[in-house]
Amino acid sequence: MAQRGNHNTSDSVPWREAYPEFSEAQLIGKALAGARCREGMTQMKLAELTDIPQRHIPEMENGKRPIGKEMAKRLGKALSISYKVFL
Repeated sequence: MAQRGNHNTSDSVPWREAYPEFSEAQLIGKALAGARCREGMTQMKLAELTDIPQRHIPEMENGKRPIGKEMAKRLGKALSISYKVFL
């Protein structure tokens, strides 16, 4: 059995199954917030880099605003991640 840190990898579950209480939009928002934090970026800086209004960033992170393909591409480029994560 392979181990990663203090956890057996055989004990892992798909991340969507781990959070059944979240809607699809909320899960995408969590991915956005996580990617932004991983890059050490503020919502304001992400808004500047993507030319997305700053008030839209927390709305997307909270699953209140949908992320279309073009917006996903801008976010992906700014966050060094595949835009498909946000679709």
